Amino acid sequence: MPKLTPRERLEVRAARALSALPPRAQVRLSGKPAVRIDGQVLDPEIQMTLALLERRGDPTVETLAPEEGRRVTRRQAEVFSGPPIPMRDVRDLTVSGAEGPLPARHYVPEEPGAGPHPLLVFLHGGGFVIGDLETHDATCRLLARHSGAHVLAIDYRLAPEHPFPAPVEDAVAAVRWALANAAALGADPERVAVGGDSAGGNLAAVSCLELAREDGPRPAAQLLLYPTVEAGRQGGSLDDFAEGFFLTKAQMEWFAAQYVPEGTDPDDPRLSPLKAPDLSGLPPALVLTAGFDPLRDEGEDYAHALRAAGVPVLLRRFPGLVHGFGNMTSVSRTSREALIEIAGAMRAVLATIGPAHALDQLVEEPAEA
Repeated sequence: MPKLTPRERLEVRAARALSALPPRAQVRLSGKPAVRIDGQVLDPEIQMTLALLERRGDPTVETLAPEEGRRVTRRQAEVFSGPPIPMRDVRDLTVSGAEGPLPARHYVPEEPGAGPHPLLVFLHGGGFVIGDLETHDATCRLLARHSGAHVLAIDYRLAPEHPFPAPVEDAVAAVRWALANAAALGADPERVAVGGDSAGGNLAAVSCLELAREDGPRPAAQLLLYPTVEAGRQGGSLDDFAEGFFLTKAQMEWFAAQYVPEGTDPDDPRLSPLKAPDLSGLPPALVLTAGFDPLRDEGEDYAHALRAAGVPVLLRRFPGLVHGFGNMTSVSRTSREALIEIAGAMRAVLATIGPAHALDQLVEEPAEA
């Protein structure tokens, strides 16, 4: 990526300085009163961050051609990523996709103690249209640092050039490759988890569904960060947070138009895992949602459905945060602390996994908003 311009460097320094201000000052600087919806209060730091993003005036993805949307997204990630977290090793490689090799990136944290350590296969978000290894580099580094796990980020094919089900097929193939090659990566083949954010959370959930039908190895756990799990859903949080909270209803509709071919059954479990007829036998799940996220309700409904099917679930809502907070960690201390908490939960889950996958001691009821 190109180096930051002087203006961009100044914006980054200003954003980080403003994040240290008292909450009341952050709300005042946002130019709006404190935001309260659905019994929740938007985190002051997030409120200010959203105001700063709005003032930047970047075009929104639904107004752009897909390739231009990807360029803008990569640039935003570069501006807000911050200095890279040091790793013991980071290297690019290829893994097997459904129709050929896929770019991937392997993060090895500086983790004390005897190995091998677990492996998290990470599938990035971006509505199945934008996002890549660079947009989620900071997220993967932080997850690796604080979970103690190797992270293998996958650059699956994107729509509209490769619409549904191509990203699903790539995700399943990549997870299958990771399960077979974990030991060669220096990781523990018995503790391979799959995770992702938003669209990547969908792909992680669907990968677990697809691999559960096979006789071969399966993921030991799944990490679903504000996942999209039900195509065509209406009402609830989708309406409550349709505008003004980073992910908008217009963007979701644009992503769906790029990803889902006309005539596709919206209840296809590969598109809507919440509609799967049988969720039993899936790996233990960590489901993380944000209070001011259009996707909040469907993510929490999926956690409830998994639990009803007998799957151990740890559900946690971060009530003051928005969709995409996992990519705001360098300019929002609140978001960084949330992602560190998530990584710590993943560390705990993977530490308990043995032959019986006994995770009952980690299961808890959903946090209240």
